[in-house]
Amino acid sequence: MSEPSLPRVVRAEGMPAGTPELAVVIVGAGACGLTSGIALRHAGVDCVILERDARATGSTALSSGFIPAAETRLQKSLGIEDSQEMLVEDVMNKAHGLAPKSLVRAYVEAATEAIDFLQAQGLPFEIVDGFLYPGHRVRRMHSMPEKTGETFITRLEQLALSQGVDILLEALVRELWVDADQRVLGVGYLRPDGRMEYLACRQLMLACNGFGGNAALVRELLPEMAQATFAGHQGNDGTAISWARQLDLRMADLDAYQGHGSWVTPQGALMTWAFIMEGGVQVNVQGRRFNDETGGYSEAAVHVLAQPGSVAWNVFDAPLLELLRGFPDFRDAEAAGALRTASDGAALAALIGCDVSVLQSTLSEIRPRHTDRFGRSFSRSLQAPYYAVKVTGALFHTQGGLDIDDRCRVLRADGQAMLNLYAAGGAARGVSGRGADGYLAGNGLLSAVGGGWLAARDMAARLGADRLD
Repeated sequence: MSEPSLPRVVRAEGMPAGTPELAVVIVGAGACGLTSGIALRHAGVDCVILERDARATGSTALSSGFIPAAETRLQKSLGIEDSQEMLVEDVMNKAHGLAPKSLVRAYVEAATEAIDFLQAQGLPFEIVDGFLYPGHRVRRMHSMPEKTGETFITRLEQLALSQGVDILLEALVRELWVDADQRVLGVGYLRPDGRMEYLACRQLMLACNGFGGNAALVRELLPEMAQATFAGHQGNDGTAISWARQLDLRMADLDAYQGHGSWVTPQGALMTWAFIMEGGVQVNVQGRRFNDETGGYSEAAVHVLAQPGSVAWNVFDAPLLELLRGFPDFRDAEAAGALRTASDGAALAALIGCDVSVLQSTLSEIRPRHTDRFGRSFSRSLQAPYYAVKVTGALFHTQGGLDIDDRCRVLRADGQAMLNLYAAGGAARGVSGRGADGYLAGNGLLSAVGGGWLAARDMAARLGADRLD
């Protein structure tokens, strides 16, 4: 499909003659849009999801597919003591209190409902075990057994189709039709042959994208990541922001994003932060560590990019290699030749290209009951043979967008809710506050799944459909 001009708002009194109408149109078939579609069909609402690509993928497919949720039936069945309030606190603490607490609470409550429902419909959720991501106090990451976003989105799409959700692929929405009262009338979307087709709707849900794939917007809004590798989905082109600016809608947290300090280079793959939480470290090309890596993988992107050559080496040992091989992304990176082995400290220094005495001094800091100058405490030493993977910092997805209330209704510049426009996932503000360091692991899918469920529940209520329970 050829790329057309920028998305535009069409102001009109009605849609073109003969335009079919549905109760709800959803833009985007990622986790947010699919969750919303499933919930709407369960409530008896007819809807269609318009997806720009030839298959449902989006940012979800590129993620690990981990969704934080508290008090789910699965969590309780495993005897994990958690509460929704604890998860709210963890999100708020990581965001330094800058996330909208009412929205955080609404997402947390909705994510529990959504995961319980999806599991009851056959999605084989598991709780990720063996380690905790930075900022999470208990095991609450829900994932597919394969631990990939690809398998999660595939199963979610299959469930949506089985429940009667219509998904129209290769339908790139480029026109948002709005009347004089700022009521959304419908959308115009491009088909592969260049034709523009139209759908009218009573409610519109934007579950489309962020702006990480739009280089101009990244330079404008995230200048510190302007030179970073973009490891997200190219469909994140800022469509929602373009419409918001044309409609004078309120936006929030546009400088918030999820980075990652462990993007394998040059192979181009994600290496999980689990190895850090279990004792691994990052060193620069001089053989020095440069921050407390356990602070979080998002802000680590900034730290890695600030190093010489904008690269670092992930350093670990045999027990951590065994842990890493449990993650498909790492196995793919290893198969592509990313993993390097060093028999001792001298060999590791030669591999990195640094002074052996500097590296030996760095390795000596990694010992039980030692707290380093960055404030990181260690419980074990790394033992030879050593393993290393070269990485850089990457931008995964943005966490700012249209401002919304705690029902996912889009807000106008005056703070009033739009009459029939909703947004969640990448199109809306997230719950990560500002910058990179407010991102708690899983916030993206918490917003997508929780937001998709939350918006569907409100749309169904406004349409007079059955309640979601």
